[in-house]
Amino acid sequence: MKVNKNKDYPQKVKYSFLKIMTGSDLSRRRLPFMIIESANPGPVVWLTGCVHGDEVTGIVTIQEVFKRIQKHPLLKGTLYAFPLMNPIGFEAASRNITISREDLNRSFPGDKNGSLAERIADKIFTTIKQTNPTLVLDLHNDWMKSIPYTVIDPKPKQTNKQEYDRAKSAAEQSGFLVVLDTDEIQKSFSYSLLEHNIPALTIELGESYVVNEKNVKYGTKSILGILAYLKMIEAEEEPFVFDVPENIKGKSLRFSRGPNSSASGIIRFFAKPGEVVKKGRAVAKIYNTFGKLQDTVVCLHDGIVLGHSDSSVAYPGAPIMAFGIV
Repeated sequence: MKVNKNKDYPQKVKYSFLKIMTGSDLSRRRLPFMIIESANPGPVVWLTGCVHGDEVTGIVTIQEVFKRIQKHPLLKGTLYAFPLMNPIGFEAASRNITISREDLNRSFPGDKNGSLAERIADKIFTTIKQTNPTLVLDLHNDWMKSIPYTVIDPKPKQTNKQEYDRAKSAAEQSGFLVVLDTDEIQKSFSYSLLEHNIPALTIELGESYVVNEKNVKYGTKSILGILAYLKMIEAEEEPFVFDVPENIKGKSLRFSRGPNSSASGIIRFFAKPGEVVKKGRAVAKIYNTFGKLQDTVVCLHDGIVLGHSDSSVAYPGAPIMAFGIV
């Protein structure tokens, strides 16, 4: 454990592990666990990353936030982190837990006697809940061609409006576009937290598989801005705002992956991530092997392109693009 010697704002820094399983070769599998605790009481914030093993930018973003706060201590409160929630998937560059082929982000709040994913989810969820958190920021990555944005889950029925509004207020301080998800993914990490009246939001930091240093920088600034909003650190002179077209700033957006392809073939995109699009515009076309047009994908609403599919292969019902629609 490190103790910061700043007399005005002393803090403790601790790196440790939580055991999740023992392998058949008797090796121990563990979750890295990080804490910075101010001597002054205040908000409790969690940062979590890599619940999907191929979504790696969050790990480095959390590292950078902790480095910054070790140099410029917390004014108050405690910052916790699970930077690598799915180490088994991470080592195989797999979205899922490769041993059990389960999606950890569809296993919350978990079960200590359940499947492997449910046991890991229970360890994570129970540890976080015991700290009575003010806010949880879950860091993800989206399609390989995508822009960063913040996602709020639909409000679970049992969630107090006050706690849900806290999550929405924090999202508005992220500096990214805020998109309301349209699907209730009931066993996802963020949705389960909200169900237990723990304010939570998801920050999508661009493409998966690789660390994009630009998105690390954006994510770090975004998180520091939220911590400043909670008065846990000094605010930057200029608050972080992700650059998007003026006519989309401040708009209320909701998430959409439609329309999907209605034919098989090769996708060609005609609108870039971050580009504002109008209802009725052709944003992608599907061609067969001989170059004959099979389908034209047209915007159903005004909005902004959030990302492209990772694959150029289309088939009936395949998602092609993601949009934040007005």
